[in-house]
Amino acid sequence: MLLKNKLDKVKNFLNNDNVLTKLEERYCYAKDALNLDVDFKTPDLVVFVETVEDVQKVLKFANQHKIPVVARGAGTNMVGACVCTKGGIVLNFSKMNKILEINPINMTARVQPGVILGDLKSEVEKLNLFYPPDPSNYRVSTVGGSIAQSSGGAMSFKYGTTKDYVLSLKVVTAEGKLLQIGANTSKDASGYHLAQLMVGSEGTLAIVVEATLKLIPKPEKKQLVVAYFNEVVDAMKAVNNIFQYHIFPASIDFMDNNAIATVEDFLHCGLDSSAKCLLLIEVDGLENSISEQIERIKAVFNSVNVKDMFFPESVVEAELFLRARRSSYAAATRLAPDVLSDDIIVPREHLVEMIESCNEIAEKYNLKICLVGHVGDGNIHPQFVLNLEKEEDFCNYHDARNEIYSKLKILGGTVSAEHGIGLEKKAYLKNSVDVGVLDYMRLIKKVFDPNNILNPDKIF
Repeated sequence: MLLKNKLDKVKNFLNNDNVLTKLEERYCYAKDALNLDVDFKTPDLVVFVETVEDVQKVLKFANQHKIPVVARGAGTNMVGACVCTKGGIVLNFSKMNKILEINPINMTARVQPGVILGDLKSEVEKLNLFYPPDPSNYRVSTVGGSIAQSSGGAMSFKYGTTKDYVLSLKVVTAEGKLLQIGANTSKDASGYHLAQLMVGSEGTLAIVVEATLKLIPKPEKKQLVVAYFNEVVDAMKAVNNIFQYHIFPASIDFMDNNAIATVEDFLHCGLDSSAKCLLLIEVDGLENSISEQIERIKAVFNSVNVKDMFFPESVVEAELFLRARRSSYAAATRLAPDVLSDDIIVPREHLVEMIESCNEIAEKYNLKICLVGHVGDGNIHPQFVLNLEKEEDFCNYHDARNEIYSKLKILGGTVSAEHGIGLEKKAYLKNSVDVGVLDYMRLIKKVFDPNNILNPDKIF
């Protein structure tokens, strides 16, 4: 049976309004936010699923006919995790976007995968609860996507990443079976933790159709600290010394001089472009603890040659600085046609060496680079600014990235902290994962998806 004839049958068991067949409609779902020219194909069909049963029907059909299926949320990931490499069917979850339940006693939220992270955060905060994972695109990215990529964000340093908040999942297997994995309790030692196995699997093992997430009490108060430094080494000393003063900030974010200058030119928000770097440190907790935390941070900064520091007095002023950090990628796009944002992490003791290496490597290959990151946990986002239509830029970028990943391996880091592997990084996974471990990963994939229909060509 020809593929077109097979796919026409999908309309027999789904609402026709939820099935896109026109080329111009399908083309929009062929790629994600990966800014590299990769080999992709337009999906043969795009299906907006509305129920678990819809997902089961599509997967049973696709598995029977060995048709690739790619699950898609907002498509904001930057590693090609939902690029269509073999055509097939895209499952769009934007209509499965309901917050099904918020339980303030159990401190849990039960949600569908298409729920926007920002909406979830807003709703639980109305009940004085808190869902910490906060990728920079949380206002548009979805719960399902964050589970697929094991996303993090600035607050991962104190509160952990998505994997720390997934209690249980409902997933549909490649064969169309509905499984409930995990438990809706704070502890569970009943066999293998299959729910955790799904986190970060990029839709290659099963399709998440519902998630029960852990919530925590909303911090009573928070305070942002902005500090400028003339040397990166002084900023990193400050980060390390904060812990010696028994302070555990919610987030510690970093911007280097190139990032500061680029964002300031974009937003005109009053950043000091003469500084070598800045730290944005947010502390939270009980209201009466904030002043003591701030005093200790002041003492730390004064001991390490801080250039300047101040403390935004209003939520609006603090949000302006946080917006500046989140806008670094958008600001960089004004400098050249292309920006490639990486996601690397090293043990914190090697941060200065890794930052210096990134700058040296970029200079060696005549590339402009802006460095930002969540330095509390050693996570750096090098943002390369270039023109990929120039062969020299294209080749220099790949050579520079190879050297950065080689340095990562020496320093005990990994090639992905919170963005995943997707298409972009699968050739480099061996830099971070033992070959024997990779073999077991492939075996797991084979068990869950023997016909390799679920998001093929990703990770491996």
